[in-house]
Amino acid sequence: MGKTTAEKIFAAHLVDEPFPGTKVLRLDVVMCHEITTPIAIADLMERGKDRVFNPGNIKAVIDHVTPSKDSKTATQAKILRDWAHRHGVKDFFDVGANGVCHALFPEKGFIRPGYTVIMGDSHTCTHGAFGAFAAGVGTTDLEVGILKGVCAFREPKTIRINVTGRLPRGVYAKDVILQIIGKLTVNGATDKVMEFRGNVIDEMTMESRMTLCNMAIEAGGTSGICMPDRVTVDYLWPFISGDYASKEDAVADFKKWHSDDDAAYDSELNIDVSSLEPTVTFGYKPDQVKPIGEIAGTPVDQIYIGSCTNGRLEDLRIAAQILKGRKIAPGVRGILSPATPGIYQQALKEGLIEIFMEAGFCVTNPTCGACLGMSNGVLAEGEVCAATTNRNFMGRMGKGGMVHLMSPATSAATAIEGVMADPRKYL
Repeated sequence: MGKTTAEKIFAAHLVDEPFPGTKVLRLDVVMCHEITTPIAIADLMERGKDRVFNPGNIKAVIDHVTPSKDSKTATQAKILRDWAHRHGVKDFFDVGANGVCHALFPEKGFIRPGYTVIMGDSHTCTHGAFGAFAAGVGTTDLEVGILKGVCAFREPKTIRINVTGRLPRGVYAKDVILQIIGKLTVNGATDKVMEFRGNVIDEMTMESRMTLCNMAIEAGGTSGICMPDRVTVDYLWPFISGDYASKEDAVADFKKWHSDDDAAYDSELNIDVSSLEPTVTFGYKPDQVKPIGEIAGTPVDQIYIGSCTNGRLEDLRIAAQILKGRKIAPGVRGILSPATPGIYQQALKEGLIEIFMEAGFCVTNPTCGACLGMSNGVLAEGEVCAATTNRNFMGRMGKGGMVHLMSPATSAATAIEGVMADPRKYL
């Protein structure tokens, strides 16, 4: 019987199976940021194991609260900074060079098809967009990864999600993944890989595929995965051109990571997006979704465009197309956080930052701060935010605050009207 992509990656990276079903995998990349890694560093130091398995395979960034907002976050940043310098981690991105981890690391070419990737961050599943197995892990697994370059997993089963049809105008990857989560529920993919297939996925950019895989965790998924193809190769070409004679050779090589035609899946979900509408969340769970028409007119206090889900250049372009020549509604505030310095620079060159600022947005540096309610856009109690982020848990962006998840297009339309609004009227 054939294998799924995840099964092929597990087989290629298997180091040991100490217990039936428990697979110890060799890791290609261990990612670290200043919120979860300092705990692991402190424990390793206390145990007399302040070492790293290979500094070249470790990527580290200060991104969740940057620049530091107080002494506590400054201390967290210092612990990571000193550790990276102490062990010669050259791929360490400090203030000024830093960006949101799940946007910055792919942008730097650190992720390849067939890789195994871990990080102490639930949205590590983003990197499965490249045909990798990428998973968020707890502190103990992160410590072992840093020290030994391995991680133990129960081999997950795979849900195949076939996305077909044609995306209507005003509907984007964020709408698709919200619809999928709505159908699966927040527990529907627990301990499973979500494999995205179909012509709609094939036609998506890498940015859109990363948006899909980023929110696999919101359905309980261990990882999201897309098949690596010419789109993947085009994105990675600046980093892999020395390894292949041509792009065609790279495409052919990456096919070894495709799921086999006779692979066995735990289940399949079929979605035709041809009639899909812009989709938003309500309530406090990512599976509570509605078409924009059913929630339009709901007042908001803040609009936030950014995060590891929708802070990439593609997202800024979509929102700017709607905002150009328009102003945000009186009484609401708009915040834009481009996800990396590179995205910020390109947005400046294209005039996108000017469009946002003329519309009335506050433009901040790349940071995760607002998404998890730590800085740069925290909500007051009772306030409502229209956000391109990935979680609408109660208090996620501030104690007592309410978050509605949506695409950059829907966020931009909402900014103009000051209430939840359908973006299609502005396209």
